[in-house]
Amino acid sequence: MTEHTHWDALWVNVHLATMTDGYGEIRDGAIAVRDGRIAWIGRRDELPAHQAAVTHDGRGCWLTPGLVDCHTHIVYAGSRSDEFEARLNGATYEEIAQRGGGIMSTVRATRAASDDALMEASLPRVRHLLAEGVTTLEIKSGYGLDLDTERKMLRIARHIGETMPVRVRTTFLGAHALPAEYAGQADRYVDLVCDSMLPALAAEGLVDAVDAFCEKIGFSAAQTACVFEAARKHGLPVKLHAEQLSDQGGAALVARYKGLSADHLEYLSPEGIAAMADAGTVAVLLPGAFYFLRETTLPPVQALREAGVPMAISTDCNPGTSPMTSLLLAMNMACTMFRLTPLEALAGATVHAAKALGLSEEIGSFAVGKQADFAVWDIARPGELAYAIGGNPCQCVVKGGTARFT
Repeated sequence: MTEHTHWDALWVNVHLATMTDGYGEIRDGAIAVRDGRIAWIGRRDELPAHQAAVTHDGRGCWLTPGLVDCHTHIVYAGSRSDEFEARLNGATYEEIAQRGGGIMSTVRATRAASDDALMEASLPRVRHLLAEGVTTLEIKSGYGLDLDTERKMLRIARHIGETMPVRVRTTFLGAHALPAEYAGQADRYVDLVCDSMLPALAAEGLVDAVDAFCEKIGFSAAQTACVFEAARKHGLPVKLHAEQLSDQGGAALVARYKGLSADHLEYLSPEGIAAMADAGTVAVLLPGAFYFLRETTLPPVQALREAGVPMAISTDCNPGTSPMTSLLLAMNMACTMFRLTPLEALAGATVHAAKALGLSEEIGSFAVGKQADFAVWDIARPGELAYAIGGNPCQCVVKGGTARFT
């Protein structure tokens, strides 16, 4: 008698983009799930003898790994549409920040919001992303700039991951901006971040990584290094908002700490690229912010290619510079504005985005033993995901082996 392999679920009549070697295409493939993980993957005509509790007919759709949005500020209160209008009337991002707008506007609204109100404001943004095949989401704090509100933001981020079908990685971004009560005392505020806020939040298990905004209107390289040293003491990986508005040497700094990623990078230098390549630090490109701020200096994509630096793509969902809840649109923007190829864009939202979160062993590509997170697309070829503007061909999202039809 032939011994059968037992699976919880089996998907057949599908094409697979494994993202293990280019698209890693497997035509007329099959993928099996057991205990929330991929148990088998290959061509349908090579399936072993099996018994599956549920068999899904994919109707010729394409399957990709679940999309990964690796840089978001999705938990916040309030709106900054007034600043959008001000910029269109000639004000710069720096001018708006200097007169109390920008990040500080969102800080005031987020501090004032109750837990329930903040959760209610955040969930629609999360749902938009999940409907487009996102199965993993990074959520930063940074709109509190005091211990109580940073804790509130991180707790809500954790709660989203516990109650919604999405894996959430939390990032502490206490060094996002200088709060009004510390005006002219940036070093003293950085001490608060390093000596009080981070230890307390890390002890509560609310922090997966640590970030900072290294910029003229943010924090200096020396101050950022203090934050990174504090993260190191708590065994936490680091990442950085780097070279968005000017070259502050942030990419080289985060690479020196073997950081997961350097993000934005419009003003990235050759020295920064070399340091990232040596450290294995991912370049996270954020075309939504580039577009929304009407930036004209492009990130050095060709130089990153030539250096072998992996490039991730993310929405940078935030109220001030990228109020975008479509990772598919971010992929299209990365192709049209930054000249990525559709393959690079899809890799940037899967395998490279997973690396930017330190999750390469779990998600981002199809392999036996990895988490069974994937999306089912009604498309003719994988490159189509970066093609349509405003389209959403997602038919189904599978999180940990459980299917959610859209």
